[in-house]
Amino acid sequence: MATVYQVGDSAGWTSMGQVDYQDWAASKNFHGGDTLVFNYNNQFHNVKQVTHQGFESCNATSPLATYTNGSDTVTLGKQLGHFYFICGYPGHCQAGQKIDILVAPATSNLSPAASPSSASSPYFSNLSWTLGVLGFCLLGFAY
Repeated sequence: MATVYQVGDSAGWTSMGQVDYQDWAASKNFHGGDTLVFNYNNQFHNVKQVTHQGFESCNATSPLATYTNGSDTVTLGKQLGHFYFICGYPGHCQAGQKIDILVAPATSNLSPAASPSSASSPYFSNLSWTLGVLGFCLLGFAY
């Protein structure tokens, strides 16, 4: 089931130092289909999805996507891995307004496969037959 996350919780997407976005993201388990909501004042901020290199260097000149309305929703695709977002306003990314979202595989509610029973496995069936014959032979020679 998909989850909706408000980035930065009640503080939203800001450069005011109220949120450590790396700590915020590390405390969550993101999966494909989840939605990120970026709430911010669009006179002072934006959201740019960037590559790893753009994230590390705080370079927003070639974003993969740009969001500017102040209440942006981004649905994470089924692709596993990192999604990088930064604020493209000068100095904001360097001040910590950037986030690395790691999309992990969804966990399944299915129980693990049952171990093979002796009746359904040829190996165990043959082993049982072999031990039976061996036991019969040993008992026959004992008398």
